[in-house]
Amino acid sequence: MTTDSIDAEAYSARVLDLLARMTREEKLAQLVGFWVDQGGEVVAPMQGEMASSGAYEEATRHGLGQLTRVYGTRPVDPLERARWLRDEQRRLIAETRLGIPALVHEECLTGLAAWQAATFPTPLAWGASFDPALVEEMAALIGGSMRDLGVHQGLAPVLDVIRDPRWGRVDECIAEDPYVVGTIGSAYVRGLQSTGVDATLKHFVGYSASQAGRNHAPVHAGPRELQDVFLPPFEMALRDGGARSVMNSYTEIDGEPVAGTPRWLTEQLRDVWGFDGVVVSDYFAVAFLAIMHRVAADRGEAAALALAAGVDVELPTGDAFLAPLAERLEAGLADEALVDRAVLRVLAQKEAHGLLDADFAAEPEAVDLDSPAHRDVALRLAEESVVLLANRDGLLPLRSPARVAVLGPNAARAEALMGCYSFANHVLAHHPDVPLGFEIPDVLASLTAELDGAETVFAAGCAVEGDDRSGFDEAVAAASGAEVAIVVAGDQAGLFGRGTVGEGNDAESLDLPGVQRELVEAVVATGTPTVLVLLTGRPYAIGWALEGAAAPAAVLQAFFPGEEGGTAIARILSGATAPSGRLPVSIPRAAGAQPYSYLHPVLGGPSEVTSVDPTPPLAFGAGLTYTRFERSGLEADGDVRAGGAFTASVRVRNAGDRAGTDVVQLYARDVVASVTRPVAQLLAYERVHLEPGEEVVVRFRVPTARLAFSDRRLVRVVEPGAIDLWVGGSVAEQETTASIEITGAVHEVGAEDERLATAEVERAVPVD
Repeated sequence: MTTDSIDAEAYSARVLDLLARMTREEKLAQLVGFWVDQGGEVVAPMQGEMASSGAYEEATRHGLGQLTRVYGTRPVDPLERARWLRDEQRRLIAETRLGIPALVHEECLTGLAAWQAATFPTPLAWGASFDPALVEEMAALIGGSMRDLGVHQGLAPVLDVIRDPRWGRVDECIAEDPYVVGTIGSAYVRGLQSTGVDATLKHFVGYSASQAGRNHAPVHAGPRELQDVFLPPFEMALRDGGARSVMNSYTEIDGEPVAGTPRWLTEQLRDVWGFDGVVVSDYFAVAFLAIMHRVAADRGEAAALALAAGVDVELPTGDAFLAPLAERLEAGLADEALVDRAVLRVLAQKEAHGLLDADFAAEPEAVDLDSPAHRDVALRLAEESVVLLANRDGLLPLRSPARVAVLGPNAARAEALMGCYSFANHVLAHHPDVPLGFEIPDVLASLTAELDGAETVFAAGCAVEGDDRSGFDEAVAAASGAEVAIVVAGDQAGLFGRGTVGEGNDAESLDLPGVQRELVEAVVATGTPTVLVLLTGRPYAIGWALEGAAAPAAVLQAFFPGEEGGTAIARILSGATAPSGRLPVSIPRAAGAQPYSYLHPVLGGPSEVTSVDPTPPLAFGAGLTYTRFERSGLEADGDVRAGGAFTASVRVRNAGDRAGTDVVQLYARDVVASVTRPVAQLLAYERVHLEPGEEVVVRFRVPTARLAFSDRRLVRVVEPGAIDLWVGGSVAEQETTASIEITGAVHEVGAEDERLATAEVERAVPVD
């Protein structure tokens, strides 16, 4: 590559002039971050093994590309930090030759990762809500907080498609279905970027297919699985969401580390999809090319590989892109034109944010990071994401019990409501003497307030982890003397062994951690009607809790529902609101059945030639409510040209005696294709709220590109042939069926093809 190959027309004259005036040191300074507060807190993988970038003033002598997590590394007063940040930006303008401010990035997966900021439900809960519009509303609030504090880029959303619930980072993911990931992820991007904050898609690509569900493990996904499962959410978030930044994944695919090969970050991302934004490295990923993957002899060679692959900015610090890369450039072992290419992208991003003209004269003002608007959205999203898995004999909603036993290790712990990337579990775990900085009532407190007039008795029974059963007797006694027992069990999110789920907390077993199952069974054995409430970051193998003599009467699944999660759970238990969440990931049968996805071909399911049945106890899309929905009369266009779109409509009726929300799910099966296809595929979905007796017609317009797949040439196509359609309460329920025939020639899918289905809801007169 030479400077002649740079498309000068893609950049402003100002950006090109800046590049032309830069020294090599000034160029490299724009390609790195600096982690001002990096210290003893372990908030990134192998952080302790990475060398620091030296003193801050010295490291910024030639300028700086990005400031790393100035709010999200330790608890700092937001207003005081905003003033510090303003002063630092002014110093960079005044004391560096070119006067270019730094771009500031932060984590924002469950809200802005900062002290006193609102903590929203984890992404797996977004998926359970099946509500892109509400996720977009949440992301706009997050982005507004970031913008007000001087942050320009957010490291979210995570678009990894779940393949194995043993993987610790499942709680950061949205769903096991690429379309759900893509639609909800794109909504998050639109919401965040509506405030002027860049979203960063991660982790591109294939990270969640890690071998045996282990973090950073090799990936052995084939090119068809990559194209048909892992890439579509990223393409949707770029084409439909307009995402302006991408982060590489740590993984290696068939022996090629993503951060060190142009195949993904340049050829796919830029040449095929036309992405023109900035690619940032996951933390220390450039150095990992030498340290972990060993495809580079040292950090200088690692830097050269990453630049050639398409990494523009090294985060969180300049471990490879500063001195090691400078030495390699000086020796003529790296291409300076690649540096120029990356610098132009960085300068263009800063120009888009107005940083090249900013003077930072305004005095920062106090910002409410947990306003009533934040809490309102947090509550609504939490309520929509709770999934009712079982409700035998109609135990729920509770009917004004006089005495309630609230039991379990997660009943009285606010930390159990939050995910791995919440500020509380990610950072404050290292600062036990610092208060959370915002209100987050636990389940016990929320139930005590909600069940006004009822006596609540609490006993933890056991811890989340460990084998201490000494508290069982107290819990059993409390349950025996109550009208109903509510056992709140599940996970503790954390990092790298500090917890049961989260980054680096992978699982060999999918049993509930510790002795929690034994506690539940001991409480059920008392004969007191029992509700199991699960606060988890992954689905567990809880078939035993869904059927059989030891099963509780009701089971609620909440995926780390955030600061209003306790309130949401209490309101659902009391009946103040009805559950409407649906499973974004299958409930696993066992760890030995993993990896599993409902998107499996015939040979991926049960058969007569194996004794192992991977069928999940509850399938993707499942979830109950306090009423009953009838779905009938599915109709679809008989024929549709390959490359066109068809319409499918279904009647949905609330046949119960109270209002409720259905998630209408349209599935398809390609009957015969040139390569094996999944036995089921979600084509479209829509949340519909209905009053008792109300009936509506939900009409979906579905592009045939939703049925595209990679053929034997690895070209994405829509083939002619028969397609079976159905609607039901989950992927496993074919309540009403239809079929269509795709006609014409094979259609090769291009950028002009529609990817998104749309839905219309036609209201009908309520039926008595």
